[in-house]
Amino acid sequence: MEPPKNIVKIAVQMMGAYPQLIELNQSKPLSAVLKDVCDAWNISNSEQYALQYVDGHQAYITELNRMEIKNGSILKLTTSPDKEASSLCNGVQSHNLDVRSESLKKLADLSGDVTFAQEFISRDGLCILARMVEEQKEPGEVMCHTLRAIAELMEHGFVSWETFSTSFIHKVVTFVNMNLMLVEITQLALVILENVLQSNTKLAVMVKQEVPLERLLTLLQLPNQPLQIKVMALLVALLQKSVNRERADMLEILWKKNMRQFIHKHIIHGWPVLGDEMSHYLYVLQCLSLGLLEDWMKTPMDPNNAEQRQQLQNLRIVAFPNEGDEEGHMSTDRRRSLCAKEFRKLGFINGSPWQDLALTPPGLLALENMMYFSTRWPSAYSRFVLENSSREDKHVCPFARSSIHLTLVLCDILRVGETVSETGQSFQTLFYAQDHFMHELFSVCIQVLNKTWKEMRATQEDFEKVSVSLL
Repeated sequence: MEPPKNIVKIAVQMMGAYPQLIELNQSKPLSAVLKDVCDAWNISNSEQYALQYVDGHQAYITELNRMEIKNGSILKLTTSPDKEASSLCNGVQSHNLDVRSESLKKLADLSGDVTFAQEFISRDGLCILARMVEEQKEPGEVMCHTLRAIAELMEHGFVSWETFSTSFIHKVVTFVNMNLMLVEITQLALVILENVLQSNTKLAVMVKQEVPLERLLTLLQLPNQPLQIKVMALLVALLQKSVNRERADMLEILWKKNMRQFIHKHIIHGWPVLGDEMSHYLYVLQCLSLGLLEDWMKTPMDPNNAEQRQQLQNLRIVAFPNEGDEEGHMSTDRRRSLCAKEFRKLGFINGSPWQDLALTPPGLLALENMMYFSTRWPSAYSRFVLENSSREDKHVCPFARSSIHLTLVLCDILRVGETVSETGQSFQTLFYAQDHFMHELFSVCIQVLNKTWKEMRATQEDFEKVSVSLL
């Protein structure tokens, strides 16, 4: 005969006693269950005790989570959360170093439990721990337990990070900026600072001001994977909490310090397995970097902007250098006529080429891509133009039109300007292999497009068909 559904067969342990095998009645109040267990061991004051899982997280059993107990579970009788919290509050302030150390270690282990955390925090436990950090009189291992307890307690979200003082944050920052004997302290300090940043409090400004990017890059290069994950978490948080101009400046510093190359060689191709966390941070870093292109993508060319007009002219001059040498001897009308003809040869559709670049997206990003290709790969650019100059008109691959469309396609594929996903993990390895990822990708793709156009003997009517074949 099957036991009733509200009966769970479990074992209950207590140090120095034989385990009890009991049938836990889930419809019976937990206080009554505890009294039965304590009575079996001749223990009075059952209200001072609680049941706790033996394995895993060792969470306390409460009326809220008791239905999660399964047949065969092993529990232990232990001190109640409120009594344990009171005891540890006293223990962490003991003048005896051994007592203080053991209390902090136990506190760090228990702080992940929501029931215990509520009790400890209600006794001003966080203030006690923060003061210990500010005074920093503890040996390294003890400080490790202290920081871990703070991180675990704050994870429950009962109180705001504004609870802490600027002195506390400053001390935690020093744990990141100094070379410490225990790398675990640095890791925990990074975790705390990342959480402070995410909280959007006034303390977040302090973190941004006091943690140098160069220091984080130094820590990232240490051969310690858990530390590298924490560094990336803080770096990504710093970037996400910055506006576009500030973010662009920060990324410029990071790339100049060869962070991209380090990630490509020592993390992407250096770790046996990246894991979900690092994959997410690499995805976010790529997303934020490419997101800086959004303004260019949404900005049309301004015909009154002298710099932009000169960039257009440079495209033409590099493509047709011989004609450019003779322009100084031509009349204004003839020079205009020649320029218009050459822009048409380059594949601009409108009479005024800036009108082609008025379409947003891709806006000025298309001009940037064309300029990069013509200056970074001048031989390939000249070859593209010469090949098409020698083709029949109907088989000419229009460079400008193709570039504008290709830029739009790449923006769509790379999701430029999309909001960062909290769970995203997909990133392009090539992004970390190239300093100018978008421009280099464009330069490769535009050559492939021209090659495909030639092989297909395409005409203007086949433009969309050739574009689709590249995807």
